[in-house]
Amino acid sequence: MLRFMPVGDSMTIGSAGEHTWRYRLWQHLRDAHDGPFTLVGPREELYDKTAEAPVSYAYADPEFPRAHLAGWGEGWLHMAPLIGAAVREHRADVLLVSLGLIDLGFYTDAEQTAENVRAFVAGAREARPGIRMVLLPVIPNIRAHADDAFAAQVDRFNELLAKTVADLDEPRSPLLLASPPGEYDVHTDTYDGTHPNASGEHRIAQAFAGAMWEAWGIGQAYAAGTD
Repeated sequence: MLRFMPVGDSMTIGSAGEHTWRYRLWQHLRDAHDGPFTLVGPREELYDKTAEAPVSYAYADPEFPRAHLAGWGEGWLHMAPLIGAAVREHRADVLLVSLGLIDLGFYTDAEQTAENVRAFVAGAREARPGIRMVLLPVIPNIRAHADDAFAAQVDRFNELLAKTVADLDEPRSPLLLASPPGEYDVHTDTYDGTHPNASGEHRIAQAFAGAMWEAWGIGQAYAAGTD
């Protein structure tokens, strides 16, 4: 059984009524991966915007393994201290990580955020020395289109993330930098300039699926959808 753990911020946890990219990836792997697999993690909830808390289970389609380690307003800063215990308890084999936007927007600069990436990787490996990780670069949101300083921080962090992956990659515990979602457009792939709509969910899932297929032979090429 191959165990994938999605790790992320509001774009990964999703909110009430959404499918989430986690569902889109599970749907793809269900049809494309030749072997048993599941999604694991200590959380299952969606974020409820009315309650302003992660207390919803109102998935657009709840019939999939909904486990994850994601949180609205959480970033590398928050996940680095949690990842070791989560990996150990849920025996994750592959981490699928989409983090950084919230860090750069509210908590840490690019260099500090990159240090938290290193702490995250170290914590995951300490818990499970052979773990594999796929890291997604930060997808610029609407703020990056309007705020040059913030856009520069996003670009700088993505450069540092690529360097960190190159520095820390090792055969026993490979790190894989996914390509940014192709043709991702904040005007058509999000509902508010940041959070993915259906097409955005597919594009993020495609980025993870494509990286694993090309580097590790997991699954197949992703057949993108918009539903």
